[in-house]
Amino acid sequence: MNREQRRALALGAALLVLGALVLLLGAGVGSTGFESVFAARRDPVAMQIVWEIRLPRTLGAWLAGALLGLAGAVAQGLFRNPLADPYLLGSASGASLGVAVGLWLFGASPAGAQWMVRLGMTGAAFVGAVMAVMLTLVLARGVQQTLRLLLAGVIVGVVLGAVKDLIAIGSTDILQAMQGFMLGSTGLVGWSACAVMGVLGAVCLLVGWALAPVLDGLALGEATAESLGLPLPAMRAALVAVLALATGTAVAQTGLIAFVGLAAPHLVRSAVKTTHARLLALSAAMGGLLLMAADLLARWLIAPQELPVGVLTAVLGGSYLLWLMHRRSARGGVR
Repeated sequence: MNREQRRALALGAALLVLGALVLLLGAGVGSTGFESVFAARRDPVAMQIVWEIRLPRTLGAWLAGALLGLAGAVAQGLFRNPLADPYLLGSASGASLGVAVGLWLFGASPAGAQWMVRLGMTGAAFVGAVMAVMLTLVLARGVQQTLRLLLAGVIVGVVLGAVKDLIAIGSTDILQAMQGFMLGSTGLVGWSACAVMGVLGAVCLLVGWALAPVLDGLALGEATAESLGLPLPAMRAALVAVLALATGTAVAQTGLIAFVGLAAPHLVRSAVKTTHARLLALSAAMGGLLLMAADLLARWLIAPQELPVGVLTAVLGGSYLLWLMHRRSARGGVR
């Protein structure tokens, strides 16, 4: 085992240990503080607060962050762009449109209550995200041209976002529910959502790990990847499927969470230089830790009230990227 492999292993272990510590802290942060944790053994209400609300919410934040971190690493490797994020294929706008359409059509009607119980905003967001990615693939005529795929994703995102805004303007009673989704929140994540994200996250990670050699080859250039004998069209399609599934699953459960998928791979690459196989796993662990820590801060900063976690990640992630740009420009000036 060489030096970089040891560093990658050490980083992975550190991320998991820190994640476990933050998970334990998350069980004690809320409107009733750590008293619920201490009283959980003898108080059924305190036990319910810890076991049914705080723990699934904290674990769900880790799982959603892991999905976004994994999707961000796949997107940056697939598009060979360190500024690529999981929402590039229009999945975020599609998820928002799905929620808006669901609320508009069914939210206020008697049948709407039954529909929302059966499918809910989670299902509407996931369907919208998948449909947006499929539309992007149709406009890009497949996955052969990376630049065309990227441009199609941007166009789809803008158009679907505009349609969502038109629906919200025409039906103002859905604005409050839409605002909660757009700002991002882990408050409604339960054990069932954790199970869905856990299973699909494991599938995405395994497929991404198997396809990591494609990302390594693409990092050296299109011609180099083809010279290795890799079936690029089929493998690109599989990577796009991983990206769409991971992003759609996370967005459907927590709404739009900014910068986690963009910042997690950056932080990993700044710590270790490794292959994409390890980068995917480490980015997932980093993304989970970032979102779980942000959710903890969102609950703690102005307790007993809480901040939308998506707003907090946007502020912290944007500040990190600005600092990163400043550091790189300062280095360029020194030269």
